[in-house]
Amino acid sequence: MVFVSFVFLFWFLPVLLPLYCAAPVRWRNVALTLGSFAFYGWWRPQYVLLMLVSVLIDYVAARAMGAPDPARAGRRRAWLLVSVVANLGLLGWFKYANLLVGTWNVAAPWPIAWEEVLLPVGISFFTFQSMSYTIDVHRGDVRPTRSLPDLLCFVSMFPQLVAGPIVRYRDVEQALRRRTTTLLMASDGVLLFAMGFAKKVLIADAVAPLVDAAFAADSPGFVAAWAGALGYSVQLYFDFSGYSDMAIGLGLLLGFRFPENFRSPYRARSITELWRRWHISLSTWLRDYLYVPLGGNRRGEGRAQLNVAITMLLGGLWHGASWTFLLWGAWHGLFLVLERRLGKVSPYGRLPTAVQVAVTFLIWTLGMVLFRCHTLPELADTAVGLCGVNGIGALPALGQKQPFALGGLVLGCVIAFAAPRSAQLVQRCQPLVMLGVLLVFLLAVCQVLAADYVPFIYFQF
Repeated sequence: MVFVSFVFLFWFLPVLLPLYCAAPVRWRNVALTLGSFAFYGWWRPQYVLLMLVSVLIDYVAARAMGAPDPARAGRRRAWLLVSVVANLGLLGWFKYANLLVGTWNVAAPWPIAWEEVLLPVGISFFTFQSMSYTIDVHRGDVRPTRSLPDLLCFVSMFPQLVAGPIVRYRDVEQALRRRTTTLLMASDGVLLFAMGFAKKVLIADAVAPLVDAAFAADSPGFVAAWAGALGYSVQLYFDFSGYSDMAIGLGLLLGFRFPENFRSPYRARSITELWRRWHISLSTWLRDYLYVPLGGNRRGEGRAQLNVAITMLLGGLWHGASWTFLLWGAWHGLFLVLERRLGKVSPYGRLPTAVQVAVTFLIWTLGMVLFRCHTLPELADTAVGLCGVNGIGALPALGQKQPFALGGLVLGCVIAFAAPRSAQLVQRCQPLVMLGVLLVFLLAVCQVLAADYVPFIYFQF
């Protein structure tokens, strides 16, 4: 099930929210968990069992670790290893088995008969979320919960289940035990959901045909290639930040406060700053659970730079089993290491602010080409077009969708570079802002009812 659908808007939410609010406080976690199972199992019910297995393993491992005790350090490390291996094993099988077997079949003289494994929606998100719980228990940052329903509710919570933000257990521990939804939280939640919905439908989905046509073109010209690259930067940002806004808004309606996931990333003046503003929950997860365990900056600057590069490579692979994702991670790792060598500033840090923002966005947009291309030949074809080797060319012909795609592209750029972010608009809570948001939300709902469904990009991760 997805947020931008008739079923979710007019069946799931109208049924779940009244039942959830009417349930006794001690049963609300159970009600939310059952609703989340229905939400996630709408596509393939059997994958709910996969989530249950992951949560049960982590519940047992965390309970076995208990409170930090030097005398039981070896046993606690063993149980942590069980959790990490089980979670990464599930993630590795479903996400990377196809790539490994496909690579083997291309290179080896004895190919393997293989039926492709279907990737469960959002497995990377709920796996990372569940695994962070056991790591925090091992570190002593949180105490293991005695309540299996609480842990199930934490991992399966439908607002951020399939595309984040990646929530830490300690961030919602108190709310899992007892929470209330105030009128202010509810109104903020409605506004955030409406803004995210409109961002997804009216901007990301409007630009999608332009991006798809540009990247599907054989030997694209200069104009088409750059329109596709710029369009994908806009599409991905409004698709993903729109989902995050909706998730945070739904969380407020349920009594939870999820962390902000985007802070106007396209206004950053360096790649280092951009990664502090983009997909913040993943960036901090990789920092705390990968970069720091690798040694962080505790073993000298040279080792710290290597750790940054490794973290970004693995972050690229987290997004998918493709060599282009690995190259995308290497691309960002290269610039992060370079900026770190210069004192965490960019090589163009002395230029005017507008130029710094423009150059950073150009670097990001070129990286988006790596992210969007599915194969190396497709990447090479697009790169040739970006360099103008195929001539100037023209924009892809989209028929009646052309003005909506170009309008969405321009509007997306204006909002990304000049408008307040969603959280700021909610904090101001001006009547005209609220009225405007609700009007564009209604327009977006009409668009959803009249048009084909465009899936969230991050569902594939």
